[in-house]
Amino acid sequence: MRHFEFLSPPEAETLFAVPPVAFDRAADRETVADALGATLYSPATRPRLVDDLVRSRARGVVSSVVCLEDSIRDADVESALTHLVTVLSAFAGRADEAPLVFVRVRSPEQIDHITRELGDSADALVGFVLPKFAEDSGGDYLRAVECASERLSRRLWAMPVIETPEVMYAESRSEALGGIARVLRHHRDHVLAVRTGATDLAAVYGLRRPRELTVYDVRVVAAVLTAVVNMLGRPGDEGFVVTGPVWEYYSDSERLFKPQLRETPFLGRDDRALRAQLISEELDGLIREVVLDRANGLVGKTVIHPSHVPVVHALSVVSHEDHSDAVAVLGADAGGAFRSEYGNKMNETNPHRAWAERTVRRARAFGVAAPGVSFVDLLAAVDRG
Repeated sequence: MRHFEFLSPPEAETLFAVPPVAFDRAADRETVADALGATLYSPATRPRLVDDLVRSRARGVVSSVVCLEDSIRDADVESALTHLVTVLSAFAGRADEAPLVFVRVRSPEQIDHITRELGDSADALVGFVLPKFAEDSGGDYLRAVECASERLSRRLWAMPVIETPEVMYAESRSEALGGIARVLRHHRDHVLAVRTGATDLAAVYGLRRPRELTVYDVRVVAAVLTAVVNMLGRPGDEGFVVTGPVWEYYSDSERLFKPQLRETPFLGRDDRALRAQLISEELDGLIREVVLDRANGLVGKTVIHPSHVPVVHALSVVSHEDHSDAVAVLGADAGGAFRSEYGNKMNETNPHRAWAERTVRRARAFGVAAPGVSFVDLLAAVDRG
């Protein structure tokens, strides 16, 4: 699979200086984690889940999560579990028609149950999302993933979700994250990425961010995201990819504040209608939050509606300027500082090296925009796709 594979060759040639690289579910951890993009969540109770997964892949979704946890009622768990096994069995031998499929479970026992029921029909299953991950319970979840991998004779990935009250409370945060870090490093071979549960974290204090603010405006939640990146998102062998929290709005409604999406990038082109569409669908807030995610070290995004996917992916494409800087930094072995190719900033070889490595990895997954191609051009093309 490959990001933006639905674009025609002429469109791709116009938009990209370097196109995205194709990958498959057996690729290495860094490749898969960087390419997750907008991970679309769906409840396991959806009656047309097979069609939904196939349709989402055609629309550019690369990673999806089928949820057995908070998105369904307790009374529906058993029927949802049965339905999920039926759905995944339907993809036996057809895994290429679906995005990467993860299952968000409620317990380690569900991991064992699902993989035993699927047996040889587990083609589409890539791994599991582990909710409310903590030091005391996390080991059981990860051991269940390891045992299931042995049973299927291939590696299944785990994505733990950081969302417990112990992480939210300032007095217990460092100890809780330290314990989580120890568990994850012990089972590192199966940990793909760390996800952040902003909804559950905000719920600890009875909060819910308004559609016109980002998660970074909710300071108690932003403090947790900062701590998670600080403890778990470090470059090198100690760290993991940390993904952006869910964006949960998708319908239009009366606005209290002005739109956050400036008119200037849309002037002089035929994309003012696109700006109006983005604002009416509450996507201007999502755009701002994705930009802030990246500035704070988070990769990808949890989303709950297909309209979110093009925005996240278009904003994940590396600009020609950033790629130029990253390549120059990585190619300067002697250290020191030098003027950027675009003549508007200073590149420092040592301080910017980790950023450059991350940028080049993202470029492999999402491509490098052609000179002069902006996120507006990419959004317009993806929206048409």
